[in-house]
Amino acid sequence: MSKVQDMVEYIVKALADQPEAVTVSEIEGETSIVLELRVAPEDMGRMIGREGRTINAMRSLARVLGAKMGKKVTLEIV
Repeated sequence: MSKVQDMVEYIVKALADQPEAVTVSEIEGETSIVLELRVAPEDMGRMIGREGRTINAMRSLARVLGAKMGKKVTLEIV
């Protein structure tokens, strides 16, 4: 588990109504990390936010933390 995955999981569990349904899986390559976020269907809208602001903020934080590690980070909601 990387720092980026831990950070995303912490934020999502804090926002979710059903934190036990939250899973963040990581696919790590040589220069990139892909994070797949799964939440309960009822929490999907909360994770996306109005006009995608919440998910875009989480993506920005993940990118910054990834850049410090020298990796490109992509966060996807599945």
